[in-house]
Amino acid sequence: MECKKVDSNQKTKMRAVQDSMDVLNGKWKIAIISSICFYNKRRFSDILNDVEGISNKMLSKELKELELNKLVKRTVLDTQPITVQYELTKHGLSLKTIINELTDWGIRHRKVIIGK
Repeated sequence: MECKKVDSNQKTKMRAVQDSMDVLNGKWKIAIISSICFYNKRRFSDILNDVEGISNKMLSKELKELELNKLVKRTVLDTQPITVQYELTKHGLSLKTIINELTDWGIRHRKVIIGK
């Protein structure tokens, strides 16, 4: 059996996939990004309602991680009571194409699996 030499271009691509997975890992991040992406700006409570099953504590943690990775911007509005709003950064908006592709794939996959 012949071992194929590792192509440095392929290795770079695999590293890029791993980097992406590291940033977007977990059960909730893609759903949170999708919620913000579909509506442009979302309040914490809106995201909490959009992402089925997530707790307050987990949403807060995930949003902080997305902020650290410069995907989400948090804005505190001067209202009574104070309102916190989230939106995708310019860098976060670069995920919009991927979110749309995942959406389209999910719709097609659902049709394949359950016919609806």
